[in-house]
Amino acid sequence: MDEAKEVRRAQQGDAQSFARLIQAHKTVMYQVAKTILKRDADCADAIQEAIVKAFEKIGTLREAAYFKTWLLRILINECNRIHRQRKTVVALDRSALPAARDHGYEQVELDQLLGTLPDEESRLLELYYLDDISVKVLAELYRKPENTIKTWLRRARGAARRIWGEQEGYTWKNGSDT
Repeated sequence: MDEAKEVRRAQQGDAQSFARLIQAHKTVMYQVAKTILKRDADCADAIQEAIVKAFEKIGTLREAAYFKTWLLRILINECNRIHRQRKTVVALDRSALPAARDHGYEQVELDQLLGTLPDEESRLLELYYLDDISVKVLAELYRKPENTIKTWLRRARGAARRIWGEQEGYTWKNGSDT
């Protein structure tokens, strides 16, 4: 699928093109929503609202290449709105995500580690490591420079290391610090 072409068609009112775009990004939308919200019903509400808002506002998207980032930003705003309304603890149901051991971690250790970090640090690490959202996309989502995101990731990893200590052979993504 040529995403830029589909975006342009959707901007001209082609509902089928918009539906194809949503279909292409539905998995990452759920993963991002589940990172912020605990209940599947809340995730579904946030995704539905984000889709409606994106459909209504697609004409305001200036760069077709940024559709995914734009859509995820709308979704994150909706998730944050619902989260503020619910005032519940953020939790992640990993059943919809790849197994933690695929990333070199044991499931229990990963759950414990993320559970001990502040919500923002935990959310950022989940988006980066579990959802494979790049630094560039995170920078666009958070509306911060890439270096800021890298700094936040480095601090979150540092906090994780302080909490759990260095383990022999314990590395983050691809064994690097960024």
